[in-house]
Amino acid sequence: MSFRTLESEGPLRLVVVGAGGMGRAWMHTIEADPDTELVGIADLYPAATAAAAADLGRETATGTDAVELAERTGADAIVNATIPEAHHPVTIAALRAGLPVLGEKPVAATVAEGIALAAAAELTGELFMVSQSRRYNRGLFQAKAQLESLGRVGIAAVDFFKAPRFGGFRDAMDSPLLLDMAIHQFDMARFLLGADPVAVVCEEYNPPWSWYAGNAAATAAFEMEGGARFTFNGSWCSPGLETSWNGAWRVSAEHGTAVWDGEGDPQSEPESKATAEDPGDGIAGSLREFTAALRTGREPMGRVHANLLSLAMVEAAIRSAAEGRRVSVDEILDGSYDAALAATADADILAVLQGWPSVRDGLDRGSRSD
Repeated sequence: MSFRTLESEGPLRLVVVGAGGMGRAWMHTIEADPDTELVGIADLYPAATAAAAADLGRETATGTDAVELAERTGADAIVNATIPEAHHPVTIAALRAGLPVLGEKPVAATVAEGIALAAAAELTGELFMVSQSRRYNRGLFQAKAQLESLGRVGIAAVDFFKAPRFGGFRDAMDSPLLLDMAIHQFDMARFLLGADPVAVVCEEYNPPWSWYAGNAAATAAFEMEGGARFTFNGSWCSPGLETSWNGAWRVSAEHGTAVWDGEGDPQSEPESKATAEDPGDGIAGSLREFTAALRTGREPMGRVHANLLSLAMVEAAIRSAAEGRRVSVDEILDGSYDAALAATADADILAVLQGWPSVRDGLDRGSRSD
């Protein structure tokens, strides 16, 4: 399924929506990229946009309505760095106004909202790409290249042990690790294995010394397409000898194994001479790919249809832990599709959803996992 490309010359003109910490990171990343230009900052709170503009160190247009600001400044696209609960309305409004969107993860607060966003992108023909920023890592790309010489991949495992003291909303969440962090490793596993999830068995718990109100540790075992298995073992309250934010990986294939500490260069046995392209680093890599996609029509990683399955892994893991049973990803997708049909008030978007033979068929109109 194609999307509209841009033919204008010069840097891609962008409005950032959301003037919090992540929004400011995007602003500085856009400023540092010669192929993009920050032309405005939108936020519901004028004081927030004023503070973000001051942090930027130069004057820029501001406003409370992202679409109005984009039209006023002649922006080509928006970067949606709002809180997850705002992803759906902000992105819908932008797509309906003919603006491509690069959104922060997760795609939306729920899979149901994400499905509606996939339909909106299909309806409008505009690109909606989710910045799954930890995919953009040279070590991860190198590990995937090494695996290609090792035959069929069957087992991927990641350990993730950190002890951040965020304060604020994460400390009060019911499932802080699974809901706020694990999507990164789940998405990275899809990339490494080149496969999408089938089902999961998950247990979450809270160590007695935890400073989180909700469960800050979990183990999840996923069945992936083709029979491969992916295991996540993690904690957000494990001080000492911490892993990287990317986790510590071990992937076993038919003819060998690759390991990666999440920071340096991966290693494989037998040793592989394979090399990989440099995808850029973090959100800078996401931005570069979004810009290239709009210029060339090349399918980007993170397009909404494919990225939804990473959020579906999160919802499936949480349901498995809550109900003590194996949960299929199709169960999550089918229930979310029904919820999207019930909640969608936009008649045109609803018609797109109703035209899908199934939710899987609808999502397959977009890209696959990599």
